[in-house]
Amino acid sequence: MSELQVLPLAEGVRSRFVEDVNGLRMHILEAGDPHDRLLLLLHGFPELAYSWRKVLPVLAEAGYHVVAPDQRGYGRTTGWADGYDTDLAPFRLLNLARDAFGLVRALGHGEAACVVGHDFGSPVAAWCALVRPDVFRSVVLMSAPFAGPPPVPPPPPAPDIDAALAALARPRKHYQWYYSTRPADADMRGCKQGLHDFLRAYYHMKSADWPGNQPHPLPAWTAEALAALPTYYVMNRDRTMAETVAPEMPAPTHIAACRWLPEAELRVYSDEFARTGLQGGLNWYRCRTSDMQAAELGLFAGRTIDVPSLFISGTADWGTQQSPGALERMQKTACTDMRGCRLIEGAGHWVQQEQPAATAAAVLGFLQ
Repeated sequence: MSELQVLPLAEGVRSRFVEDVNGLRMHILEAGDPHDRLLLLLHGFPELAYSWRKVLPVLAEAGYHVVAPDQRGYGRTTGWADGYDTDLAPFRLLNLARDAFGLVRALGHGEAACVVGHDFGSPVAAWCALVRPDVFRSVVLMSAPFAGPPPVPPPPPAPDIDAALAALARPRKHYQWYYSTRPADADMRGCKQGLHDFLRAYYHMKSADWPGNQPHPLPAWTAEALAALPTYYVMNRDRTMAETVAPEMPAPTHIAACRWLPEAELRVYSDEFARTGLQGGLNWYRCRTSDMQAAELGLFAGRTIDVPSLFISGTADWGTQQSPGALERMQKTACTDMRGCRLIEGAGHWVQQEQPAATAAAVLGFLQ
């Protein structure tokens, strides 16, 4: 690992590796005294442990041992099989939760005071809290509401959403199904504008800086309803994700003024993903869009998250509404001890990066 560049981190934030975590050599960022109570922070796509860089020291200052791993398939964590043709089983949600459980134990903790998950890290955190409430004593879900385990018996088959979107007057496709295709990784890694500029436009378009982000509830999981989502969620069928976000590339003056993601910090992402590719993270989506994990998740039908829970998102984050009804089911049935839904002003999808002080304050207020 000598070729890896030193990460630009705030004082008190440490980078190291933890061996033998469910078969992984896991890279983590951490802050605080390892003897203090543990907070575990789980990132989403396309992010890294580095996504938590601004909240790690704030949470540690409050008296916690705060740990953010590069999850399976990402960054400097190794021990996972790369490629589109690899076995997808290790990328199933329950195994990702097992990764988190293994990290807690490998760090020498008996439990985590809280597991916090953002984006695709949110369902991982939710399953941690649902399956092992004795270890994960509370949970904060960010940007992606958790609607609960799939029911058993399963409901009647839903319409083929991919076919329904393709049949619209303006043919469309859902980003999760696109991310599940073989070309998706190469489309983004080798795109015309280059990976760095692709990530700049992608992060910009999903942030509060992009004026098109004005989320509202959708009536149903139908092609007609989903077509109201921005094109980074429901894409034009003939475009790649890189082609989708390219027209929204911010101007050089905007980039220079972007305080929540300056070029040097974005370079950490583009360098890491140029080195590893994105397929590891994309394999998570392939598990979601197939039925490979439905049976084992269905074993938990009717189970709820009973530890204290909190939901955090940005007011400009469409992630809160992209799955119709999920926000309501999370509050009414999936979580029995939900302490609130905090929508943070001035933030889109990347809430802990766009508004780190408000995000950290919300987490600490919940914990205290």
